[in-house]
Amino acid sequence: MSRLRPNRRAGGPDVDMSPLIDVVFILLIFFMVSTTFVKDSKLDLERPGAQSASRAPSKAVRISIDRTGAIFMDNAPVRPWMVQSRVREGLASGAADTVLVITDRRVSAERLIEVVDQARLAGATDVGVITDLESGSSAGG
Repeated sequence: MSRLRPNRRAGGPDVDMSPLIDVVFILLIFFMVSTTFVKDSKLDLERPGAQSASRAPSKAVRISIDRTGAIFMDNAPVRPWMVQSRVREGLASGAADTVLVITDRRVSAERLIEVVDQARLAGATDVGVITDLESGSSAGG
């Protein structure tokens, strides 16, 4: 008779931990992929300094202007007339409500004002310029 009965433990049913571990790893991968990391573009910029600098928000539409006056958004070059539509798209997506202009200190004021103006025409009410202290870097003067 004892041969026909399955072997039962006195402690109760076992819980298989493999599905739980799988779910934990899937959640870990999901959060790693969906996390947004803030990093500046790979442009070599010497940022201007400011006495009234404060920390820049992490969620913002970022526009970079290198020392030659070329404009970049999402590390891709854009023409000045394209800035307005690209900023409008960024603001409409709801991912950001601020526009930050990251510029080299040697960029002409005319070029900077042109980019800021295009951002405001796109509907941005909060437009700022990243300075040396805001970025957290110590390069520049």
